[in-house]
Amino acid sequence: MKLISWNVNGIRAILKKGFLEWLHQESPDILGIQETKAQTDQLTFDILHPNGYHTYWSSAERKGYSGVAVFSKKEPLAVQEGLGIPEFDTEGRTLMLEYDDFILFNVYFPNGSSGNRRVPFKMAFYEA
Repeated sequence: MKLISWNVNGIRAILKKGFLEWLHQESPDILGIQETKAQTDQLTFDILHPNGYHTYWSSAERKGYSGVAVFSKKEPLAVQEGLGIPEFDTEGRTLMLEYDDFILFNVYFPNGSSGNRRVPFKMAFYEA
């Protein structure tokens, strides 16, 4: 099984650089991307439904911020968006996909260096 994880720092930016061609060339069984920085209504049909892949998205309520997605050749048994904790789920940071033999977590962990106001949020997210 070929599994790739990639922090793309903006899905729309990599689309302009040939992302779909790369996806089909590399042909991972599962691709987890982080920091999509887009909501699905901002994306084209081609990225939402690429040939040979099922896609799953978790977007932040705030446009242009965080977000994760999974491209999977095999349809999972179940998909869960978020942790079920509203303060975290509004940022589109987690997707959980259940397959026959494993569970995949695609997570975009919050940043927060010392002195940063987001450190308490980061630590609470880690504990969740």
